[in-house]
Parts: sequence; structure tokens; C-alpha cells
Amino acid sequence: QGFNSKYLPVWLQEAGYNVYYTGKLFNAHNVDNYDSPYPAGFTSSDFLLDPFTYNYLNSSFQRNQDRPVSHEGEYVTDVMAQKAYGLLDEAVEAKKPFFLMVAPSAPHADIQNNSGSLTFDAPVSAPRHRDLFKHVKVPRTVNFNPNVPSGANWIRALDQQNTTNVDWNDHFYRQRLRSLQAVDEMVDGIFERLKSHDLLDNTYIFYSSDNGFHIGQHRMQPGKSTGCEEDINIPLIVRGPNVPINETTQLVSSHTDIAATIFSIANIPLRDDFDGSPIPLTAPAIESATSKRREHVQVEYWGFAGGEGIYDRRLHINNTFKGIRIFGEGYNLYYQIWCTNEHELYDMSKDPGQMKNLLLDDSRVDVVAGHPIERVVERLDALLMVQKSCTGEVCREPWRSLHPDGKVMTLEDAMASRYDKFYEKQVKVEWDFCHNGYVPEAEGPMFEDRGVEFRDDGFMWPDWV
Repeated sequence: QGFNSKYLPVWLQEAGYNVYYTGKLFNAHNVDNYDSPYPAGFTSSDFLLDPFTYNYLNSSFQRNQDRPVSHEGEYVTDVMAQKAYGLLDEAVEAKKPFFLMVAPSAPHADIQNNSGSLTFDAPVSAPRHRDLFKHVKVPRTVNFNPNVPSGANWIRALDQQNTTNVDWNDHFYRQRLRSLQAVDEMVDGIFERLKSHDLLDNTYIFYSSDNGFHIGQHRMQPGKSTGCEEDINIPLIVRGPNVPINETTQLVSSHTDIAATIFSIANIPLRDDFDGSPIPLTAPAIESATSKRREHVQVEYWGFAGGEGIYDRRLHINNTFKGIRIFGEGYNLYYQIWCTNEHELYDMSKDPGQMKNLLLDDSRVDVVAGHPIERVVERLDALLMVQKSCTGEVCREPWRSLHPDGKVMTLEDAMASRYDKFYEKQVKVEWDFCHNGYVPEAEGPMFEDRGVEFRDDGFMWPDWV
């Protein structure tokens, strides 16, 4: 699809930036295909390659257009730190605006590839950190290995973990913390070098993760492939010019917003095909966005779910789903539809552990977010229908696809009783069958922009595909 010429590094180079990268770039970027083609858009790079990406003591890196080099016996994060420092030095010496990304594999599970057979184990720490956190355990939240089943689909069928399993998961958790200590040291090293070059106060730094993680929640083995809050709600920490110090916001954002945010910082005109929009970073922008910014994030996954521990290594094949996480004035919800057509709805203000599915008979309620639950679900269904196949502006402003007059911009706006009949008639999100990848034939009804929208004259256009 031409992605090698249509992504952030290429666009930044076109805008006059030097671009540097070390660490994992994407899955299946390996020692056999690294040069077919070489990833475009990098001034200098040193990629961590499969099948050694998650082998902490036998990594393989590939610099620019050189052949891969094995680092057997060396701790991967320490190797990457030296590469990051070297790339930063290159960037400074070039005396041009630069973008540097460092993508460590920690705290991923350790994976050994034995002739095509994968063996998972707990993350590995640097030797100097192996004795830290001796007594730390996974937080015993209400959803940790609960006495009663929770969730839906395969999750609800899980058995409660025994003591041996729980003890090992605590070990896995400690190893994650230990493996992150070398990452913390690398971050410190980057800050020190930026400071020594007198660049720290003129540099934006973003710190985040590509996913969250569950360990024992809802009886699940260590993993990340679900819509539970532990998997999808991750930190984003930003430091830079005019960014307020020690301020935490509740503004909704996602990784699809990061490219647009970087464009905004660099004063590059935003692309029409961006699915995301700039994240407010300054105090005035944050204050302004509090009442104007979108309040939802779409969550979707295709494929199986599998544990990364040593117990219960089953692959759960019916793990494809779509969801909406929505947070606004008076509501804080998560709504999900599995490919099995099971539905989940959680009031995250009252039930942050997602133990009470409000759409199950034994826990169903009449009212959620101050409105009848059926009416709320109808709106969430319509919003998810728009989001499930959106691109560009439709992703950024999905309510406008349903209400082109701009009078509905939030869930609360959509709850007005004058829209009840409109939402009652909307085609619901459903799946024709489960599949481990994106197959349009499996996805059920699709939204076509302007196919169904509310018109202020009271008429509706019911043309769906």
C-alpha cells in the first residue's frame, strides 16, 4: 500500500529534519528481509531485528545499509543505549533540526526462537538489577484473579489461577520492573547528553508505550491483546518548551494523534489523511481543549490472544473485537463488541476493574450516565459504526458524519430525545464471523459517509452498505 513512502520519518525529512532511529521498528522486520526494501526516511538507523527482538542476551542490530550484527552475551538495552547516544551525537554534529526515536524491547517477555519453536519466559534484567523489588507483587486489585468470572467470550470461561500460577505471575511482574531499570538509565543518559549539548530546553521529549499489559487481571495470564483497561490505557509523558510542569490532564488522545502533534510542533501543515489530531501541549491549548476536544478513542484488534507466561499457553482464536472508550462530562464508559457478537459495557467511574458488564442479565442496569441504557448503547453503536472503517476527517470528527450540521459533538449532545428515532433505526455493529485478520467480509455492515445522517428537517437517509 505504499506505506514505506507515506509515514512520519519520510514526512519529517521532507520538512528539513534529520531522522534517527534505534530499536524495534515493526514485527517481522528480520535478518532476512531488512533490505527488501530498506525502510525509507532515516538519516541514520540501527534497527533491532527478528527473530532476536525479544532475546535479551542475543540481539541482532542492523545499521543503515550494513549487514546485521549479533550481540551475543550482551544485554540488549545496554547495547541500544550506546547506539542511541551515538545517534544523538550524529544529530548534534549535523547542526540541523532532528527527530530521534528509541524503541527498546523491555519489558517484553523473553522469547527464545529454537528452530521455529518459540519459548516464552519472564523478561530478563541486567545483572546489576536482578536483586531489586524482591517483595513486590502484582497489585491485588478487585479484578486480580477474581473469585467470580468476569468479562465475556473466552475470558469469562477462564479458571481461577492456583497459588503456583499466581506466584509465578508475581515473579513475571518483578522481572518487568527489573528490566525497565536499564531503560530508565538510558533515558537518564539521553537527558544528560541533551543537557551537555545545551539542547534540553529546546527539545520535545515524548515517552510512551505501544500497549499496556495485564498480569492476572480477569484470571488472564500475562499478555496484552484485549480491550481491558490495563491493556489500552497507557501513559503519555511529554516534556518540552511551554509544556506545563507536573500537570496531568484527562484529555482523550491516542497514538493516532502523535504524528499530527509532531507536525504541529514543527509547524508542518497537517495532512488531510491524518486519522488523529494534535494533542494540546501548552496551558492555553489544554484549557481550550477541555471543552472542545473529542472524548473518545476507538479500540480494535484482529487475531488470537495468547499468554506470555509459562502457564496456560492456549491460543484464544476468537479474540477479534472493536470497542469505544469514551470519557466526557458525566460519563466514563467502555463499550466493546466481540466477533462472537457478545457485547460489554462498563461504567469506568463506578467499576474501574471492569467486573460488572452492564449488558449481562445478572448485572444489567436500567440507567447509565444518567440515561436509559438502551438509548446510550444505540448512540455508542452508531459511533462505533462510523469509527470501524473511518479515515481522515471522519475519524477525527465522527459525530459530524451522523450530524453534518455540527450540533452534535459529544455523547451528551447525541442523547437529546429529538434524536431517539434516528438512533433507533441505525444498523448495529455486528460480525458475520471471526477471523484472525482484517477481512471486510467478516466485518458485517459498514458505514458509508453520508449514508445515514440526521437532517434537521426531520428526514433520514437510510442507505447503508
